[in-house]
Amino acid sequence: MLQHTKSQMYEDAAMLTVKVSGAEAAGLYDLKMENAAIIRKAARDLMVQNHSLKNFGFKEVEYFQLVRDLIEEYRLLFIDWVASFDQWDYVIDRWGLFNPPGVGPFDKDPDDDVPFNPDDLHE
Repeated sequence: MLQHTKSQMYEDAAMLTVKVSGAEAAGLYDLKMENAAIIRKAARDLMVQNHSLKNFGFKEVEYFQLVRDLIEEYRLLFIDWVASFDQWDYVIDRWGLFNPPGVGPFDKDPDDDVPFNPDDLHE
């Protein structure tokens, strides 16, 4: 059980950097927010697994506070990072989870008003 918990913790810790990279590459608000939600879940899971180590006989419990402190430091940086997302660079999330404030899943897409004729591309 201790090995499984260690493996999960490594996976969650790796997710914290991988998803930041993915969000920065994505650009669109909804994709950034989706990655941010995965980061939040990984950080919270890391904290829970940190608590479960003691139950499985992990002896070096003094490291628990170090992990907690680092997650808290990361959380504060995360808040500023999410606040920096460009809310005007989005497509409507029709699932309704990751739209910028004021945009709903049933809103009309402004791009629908842009005339587009695929035949114009071949002229």
